[in-house]
Amino acid sequence: MKFGSIPVAEAEGGLLAHQVRAGEVVFRKSYALTASDCAALAAAGVTHVTVAQREPGDIGEDEAARQLAAAACGALIRVDPAFTGRANLFAEVAGVFVPDSAAINRFNAIDPAMTLATLPAYKRVEPGEMVATVKIIPFAMPEAVVVAGVASLAAMPLRVAPFVSKRVAMLSLRLPNLKEGVIDKTVKVTETRLKALGSRIVIEKRLAHAQEALEAALKALDPQVFDLLIVFGAAAIADRRDVIPAAIEACGGRILHFGMPVDPGNLMLLAEFAGKPAFGAPGCARSPRENGFDWVLARACADLPVTAADIQGMGVGGLLMEIVSRPQPRAGEAPEAPEAREIGALILAAGRSTRFGAENKLLAHFEGRPMLGHALDRAREAGCKPVIVVTGHEAEAIRAAAPEARFVHNPDYAEGLSTSLRMGLAALPETVGACFILLGDMPRVSGATLRRLLASAQEYPAMQAFVPTFAGRWGNPVLVRRALFPSLGKLHGDQGARKLLEASRDVVEEVPVDDPGVLADFDTKEALAGTLGG
Repeated sequence: MKFGSIPVAEAEGGLLAHQVRAGEVVFRKSYALTASDCAALAAAGVTHVTVAQREPGDIGEDEAARQLAAAACGALIRVDPAFTGRANLFAEVAGVFVPDSAAINRFNAIDPAMTLATLPAYKRVEPGEMVATVKIIPFAMPEAVVVAGVASLAAMPLRVAPFVSKRVAMLSLRLPNLKEGVIDKTVKVTETRLKALGSRIVIEKRLAHAQEALEAALKALDPQVFDLLIVFGAAAIADRRDVIPAAIEACGGRILHFGMPVDPGNLMLLAEFAGKPAFGAPGCARSPRENGFDWVLARACADLPVTAADIQGMGVGGLLMEIVSRPQPRAGEAPEAPEAREIGALILAAGRSTRFGAENKLLAHFEGRPMLGHALDRAREAGCKPVIVVTGHEAEAIRAAAPEARFVHNPDYAEGLSTSLRMGLAALPETVGACFILLGDMPRVSGATLRRLLASAQEYPAMQAFVPTFAGRWGNPVLVRRALFPSLGKLHGDQGARKLLEASRDVVEEVPVDDPGVLADFDTKEALAGTLGG
């Protein structure tokens, strides 16, 4: 293919490299010029145009893309018609995307003008999801290059391994400090995870976290009624000789690999029992958030073998940022009891309340006193020490409305909620082991809700945060342990604690409360008036 600027008189049949205007007529990029087009351009004063001109043996960009995409298209993948030198490939079914990375690299090394980009290997895909795209960069390619590319791709085409319905046996081990509700929640999370893979739990048993008990349960399983085995320990697997691997081996199973370079998901056990895939699930698998266990479970449900070498190769890309920074202590380890240190409270009162009008909404009266005062009352009733109000907009007026409170000023409040959170956390003394985060514009929260959150903190010492729920919806305030303070301090912009907690559900305890006030804030005067009127 020839490419360059040539006189308009010689440009017939050439493909425009750039848009060109001739009076009121616009010729778009890649347009094939005719003799009359060249005459019109010359009449408009255009003397030269940059064009691509095909040579004998060249294949146009769309035809080249079509041929290459067809060669790359393997099982359960379809190709859309090529356009502007691009052809996209899509999954036809739910499953796991299986490319040959080395083959793709070899193809992309044939000629830089001929490219193939794909999703990561073994990514879970849905029907209609784009898995790859072929792009021809110039307007045409030499036929010999395209033929070489087709041969390369046809030797190892892309494919989707579809999910196959699996019957799953799930065993949950118990210890006295593991609440039954945690196991109930784990079962629901696992059911949801498996449903997305076209599989289901057919056996669900709970037993003591002891090798003898697990051996008895394994021996009682009928291999004819399940296809996969998942064992959740009451404590994390610490060694290949721990309870779960030891019991599997004692019952004739094989340990294939322990440990995983994916975080969260490090403490996963890969095994074989009764000739079927078996997993010692990591603690993070109790959470719906993506973790390393999802990666191997998806492969197992698509009948793709997983070897120790496969797992060892998951390190690059294996840092899954489900939280800003990993909180310590880890879920499952007992932190300091909440009563051993002080419980603080931060009341965020720095916002500009622009939707409320000229008046600062925190100073608007609700049931006889400024709205902010109700948050102060709830914090004091819960025995919080210290109670800190973070100011920003109209700081002096906020101080005057609650002269008995302790204040810290956030000069950067206009940059978003995260700056107030960071300023407040920095003001808490080291004696504070956990802290309520309250919003100043939620005056209907009851004192009983804060007490219920404190009780949950005592009941679930392994959890790092406690969120009230009403009618299934998350509300405020939230109670967080000191282990999460550094992560909260790394939030940016208009992000509050909710951003972090939603991404860290494996360490968050949802606490149902009979208090609609946890959902009620007042951004406008109309909203406040409606409440007062009701």
